[in-house]
Amino acid sequence: MNLLSSASIFSIFTLISRILGYLRDILIAIFLGTSIFADAFFVAFRLPNTFRRLFAEGTFNAAFIPSYTSAKLKDKKTGKKFADEVLTIILLILLLTVTLAEIFTPYLVYIIAPGFITDDIKFNLAVELTRITFPFLLFVSLSSFFSGILNSFNKFAAAAAAPIILNVILIISILISYINNFNIAKQLSYGVTIAGIIQLIFLIYATLSLYKPSFKYNFKITNKVKFFFKKLLPSIFSSGVTQINILVGTIIASFQSGAVSYLYYADRVYQINLAIAGIAVGTVSLPVLSKAFKLKNYSKVINIQNKSIQLSLLLSIPASLGLIIASKEIVNGLFGYGSFTQKDVQMTSYALVFFGYGIIAFALVKIFSNFFFARDNTKTPFYISSFIVFLNVIISVSLFQKIGFLIIPIATSISTWVGVLIFLYILKKRNYLLLKYELLKNAIKIILSSIIMALVLVFLLEKFSDNLAYSYNYKSIYLIIIVSFVGIVYLLSCYLLGLLKMRNYKTN
Repeated sequence: MNLLSSASIFSIFTLISRILGYLRDILIAIFLGTSIFADAFFVAFRLPNTFRRLFAEGTFNAAFIPSYTSAKLKDKKTGKKFADEVLTIILLILLLTVTLAEIFTPYLVYIIAPGFITDDIKFNLAVELTRITFPFLLFVSLSSFFSGILNSFNKFAAAAAAPIILNVILIISILISYINNFNIAKQLSYGVTIAGIIQLIFLIYATLSLYKPSFKYNFKITNKVKFFFKKLLPSIFSSGVTQINILVGTIIASFQSGAVSYLYYADRVYQINLAIAGIAVGTVSLPVLSKAFKLKNYSKVINIQNKSIQLSLLLSIPASLGLIIASKEIVNGLFGYGSFTQKDVQMTSYALVFFGYGIIAFALVKIFSNFFFARDNTKTPFYISSFIVFLNVIISVSLFQKIGFLIIPIATSISTWVGVLIFLYILKKRNYLLLKYELLKNAIKIILSSIIMALVLVFLLEKFSDNLAYSYNYKSIYLIIIVSFVGIVYLLSCYLLGLLKMRNYKTN
């Protein structure tokens, strides 16, 4: 297996999904801006979407793939039985969870956005929309199970392509609502749940050749399944620490008008970088890393770990520099239309800059967590992630009154970087990680290529500043051309420095 080629397949579909997601958010920004309808929808979408990211973007896999791989290595029948038991129990838990959430939705909204309680219209609207979107949790969580099956067989395309369905359905919902003068926020909420159903059907079909699900509930749960569920909760929390930090940020930001929307739009921009640099690399490396541990091939383990870190740095360092340098132009080009004012652009870009400082850390936390997950150790990442969230909350709450909503991306980045240092210390102390000299040498080359890219980016932003201004109608076209050009410059530099050779990323 080759990490670069597998991550590229995953990243291409992720990129398509995120581009469609940007188109969706541009339309939302045009028609809803940062109004109460936008804030209410983003809160309603935040909870199921957070669970989507927690389950679908590698977190469920962190607990499932090592256990399923172990069961499969014995024989196919054992693997099938394990998967069936997990699927049945997850379905029962999800049905109960969604039912309770529908009953107690007002309390959920109060927990997610306590600042809304002072505005009855906004609060009641958020409750209504949350009730519509919450069933998405059921469908997307089941989808993540089938994605885990596919990924364990090193099949990444279908699982990576599934989120495209959500964005296509939401874009259609916005256009139909606009043409027929429907309530856009409400139709978007219905679109979320409909997309969840279609996505689940698509993944079940894609999995049928590898696994045919059976629902056979047995009150006597096997030890393997008990061990899996014992690992699941800490793995969800630890692998999804960035998403949990964002959810915490939403809660705090609800006390400032428009802040939920500013954070949402900034989050949408930097998430594509995290998806490629952290989630893609982590998702494709975990199955082969787990198998290497099960077979006790430790030289291969060391190789995979070093290649994973290198590939993550290759993707995250230029992304971080790009967001820090061009945050205003990026937000302006993507969202600076219609109801999205110049002030909205400015505030969102400030948030994006501080998220940009954390991109490398967000990606590395995903990669370092895998080094424990592959060993069936979810407790250590859980403890570290708990500390990251605790530190984030302390910084955010203590300085929110003084700094405002911007403390949320600042705290998220700082706390995650502290987490990276803790991960490194524990990995080295337990001899879980042996860093090769080649990794250090290639990291220097990546930094050099990123600096070259950054210099070209600064020059182009200055040269075409008038064409990137808020008032210019075709600013998004210039943004796409500039980003594409500096991306080519970066890749060319990496190629000339020998960083893009396929053999460098073979796991054997």
